[in-house]
Amino acid sequence: MWLKRAFDIAFSATVLLLLAPLLAVIALWVRCDSPGPIFYLQGRVGRHGQPFRIYKFRTMQVGADAAGPHITIGRDARITRAGHVLRRAKLDELPQFANVLRGDMSVVGPRPEVPRYVALYPTDVAAQVLSVRPGITDLASLAFRNEGDLLARSDDPERTYVQDILPAKLQYACQYVQTRSLWLDLSIIVRTVATLAGSPRTPRSP
Repeated sequence: MWLKRAFDIAFSATVLLLLAPLLAVIALWVRCDSPGPIFYLQGRVGRHGQPFRIYKFRTMQVGADAAGPHITIGRDARITRAGHVLRRAKLDELPQFANVLRGDMSVVGPRPEVPRYVALYPTDVAAQVLSVRPGITDLASLAFRNEGDLLARSDDPERTYVQDILPAKLQYACQYVQTRSLWLDLSIIVRTVATLAGSPRTPRSP
């Protein structure tokens, strides 16, 4: 959809321009808070199964990937002091607007997963979910706003994610793909902003 792509470019460029001072402050905070790079780049699976690197502000100690599970749980000890704040406010996701400008992602679309979880997608579901660009936000992001806290209450967080949370996210993703439109994207953006501003709403099916 050329209109969606045009919207993505205009929206992302505007956000990055308007939030440039905030991005600079966050970058300085990350740098001063703990040793390591400002940004964290992680391999994700994009449209048509193409791999790409997603940009985030670093919120964990260097080497955290090798020191624990791929998913973060509640007050994970690997998360930095700045990281706890950035994650709670979702500010660590802001660099992904650069991914949108590059064409790796869209503003709205199914959240991209790491290859190990994509390998678990049923074949028909994978064909649908990977037919569109992954997004910064979607209905699943709204539904599982406090995913880390939910996993922290599980005796086996990895199993809970794979067996309970991931299938639910894929249902939301398939619903989005089947009914996607610019108006739906705008609705999800508004609801995301409202949630981040402290007025969460219960996600509705598209």
